[in-house]
Amino acid sequence: MPVESYRRKKKRLGDLLVNAEVISQEQLMEALDKQKTTSTKLGETLIDLGYTNEYEIAKALHLQLGYEMVKLSDLDVPESILNLVGEQVLRKHAVMPFDFGKDNANVLRVAMSNPLDIIAMDDLAIITNMQIEPVVTTTTEVMKNIDKYYGNAEAMAVAERYTKEKESQYKDEEKVQKDDVLNAPIVVLVNTIIEQAVRQRASDIHIEPLEKKVRVRYRIDGVLKEAMEYNLNVFQAIIARIKIIGNMDIAEKRKPQDGRITSIVDRKEYDIRVSILPTVFGEKIVLRITAKKALNKDKKELGLSEKELYEFDQILKHPYGMLLVTGPTGSGKSTTLYTALSELNTEHVNIVTLEDPVEANIDGINQVQTNDKAGVTFASGLRSILRQDPDIIMIGEIRDNETAQIAVKAAITGHLVVSTLHTNSAASTISRLVDMGIEGYLLADAVVGIIAQRLVRKLCPSCKRKRLATLEEKRMIKVPEAEEFSVYDGVGCNSCNNTGYYGRIGVYEIMTITPQLKELINKNATASELHKMAVEHGMSTLRVSGVRYVRDGITSMEEIKRITYE
Repeated sequence: MPVESYRRKKKRLGDLLVNAEVISQEQLMEALDKQKTTSTKLGETLIDLGYTNEYEIAKALHLQLGYEMVKLSDLDVPESILNLVGEQVLRKHAVMPFDFGKDNANVLRVAMSNPLDIIAMDDLAIITNMQIEPVVTTTTEVMKNIDKYYGNAEAMAVAERYTKEKESQYKDEEKVQKDDVLNAPIVVLVNTIIEQAVRQRASDIHIEPLEKKVRVRYRIDGVLKEAMEYNLNVFQAIIARIKIIGNMDIAEKRKPQDGRITSIVDRKEYDIRVSILPTVFGEKIVLRITAKKALNKDKKELGLSEKELYEFDQILKHPYGMLLVTGPTGSGKSTTLYTALSELNTEHVNIVTLEDPVEANIDGINQVQTNDKAGVTFASGLRSILRQDPDIIMIGEIRDNETAQIAVKAAITGHLVVSTLHTNSAASTISRLVDMGIEGYLLADAVVGIIAQRLVRKLCPSCKRKRLATLEEKRMIKVPEAEEFSVYDGVGCNSCNNTGYYGRIGVYEIMTITPQLKELINKNATASELHKMAVEHGMSTLRVSGVRYVRDGITSMEEIKRITYE
């Protein structure tokens, strides 16, 4: 067999990683001990223990053994290779064939996270009757590509299997029974929808019943994109399955419902909030996906400039007062709040949060979820929290006069209160609170800082293209018309799914409340007067902050136009 040569030079992964100084001998021994009880692969055990990551393992194998290292997402896999091996075998071994040998058409180049996996190479050699040439990559890259090339076909096959079973079992019966939903095809189908969304970096999944089909769309980098569509006859089973795992009422179809699912994809835990809304053609499902660890970021990862980081730090140093984070839904407010809380979280302070719902669990912080049925509203919950001797209070959102009144009084009486509000700019936040019935003199005393924010899509580094700015663009970003100024556009490639963008970054407008601003707030100044004064005192507007990203080639002019207006 062609893989005999691999057997002769087989080395152990653990020893390779120790030699490459990726892990220590003690860490290897601990991982080997744990592996006996968990039955997971050594690489997975080391990653779970936090001693290394996928990329470091791949790089060590590349350097130690001399195997080529490849980024699969940059490549197009030809149809002739996709037809060689079934999707189930590829998933079982976490491998992805992507090319034929450069000098020998009987050699199949296969990307794998463990090029020492003899069993996987044996299986592929037998199935294809070809020599296997291992190439190093990460497991995440492999699974993303299996989803990309086989995912929809697999999901459709599962849906068809379910349809056939349903037709044979229920000729005339439309009602979906609970035990019918728990059969394997629908469980697999729902899991596949969630897993593919996670691997494509989706923030939301929309499952929508239309007149003649079911449409599934993913929101990736803030933009909805159709992922797949199914026959209507699988929809009731999908919705019943989601209701069961989300602890919702399976029989209730006329009222909106909310639920929560915890899912593990590629060994990472994800928290999924479920919202079900009755529509004309049936109940629409929206699943919002949050990685458990994604909200607990270091503040340097948020996209703040050095000046903004300093201003953020200065606001957080206040022992009491109110910090407000504002912006539309999906602008990253929760991430900023959780980052602030993680920064303030020490053994010397009592931090209590009141949220709807609790989005991520943070060790050492007391988190309370509102529950209208039990009488725990934002206002009543806040009153109870104030009797818990808190130093710092986080309120998920200020929605009404009562909550605003209690929050402002708490800020004045020696507590640091952080919360969110839906407004378009930092200055208009004060006007909104005044509209809620809060007196100007109270706000002047309470508010210490306001952060308005948006998320912009980052240009894909693999395909962004440089060009000269137009006259209109120069005027917009205040560049002299005679100056030669370059901007970047997204072209689209395999890495970014032909969108031209990959990932998002925050754009911020931080308004620190100076004595002069306090005076204006006290006099009930308008939002435009407050904005003008804040800019005079050095505040960078959303547009100015966004233009910085355009200058650095991080985002495009289109994105800045989308999120700002003046």
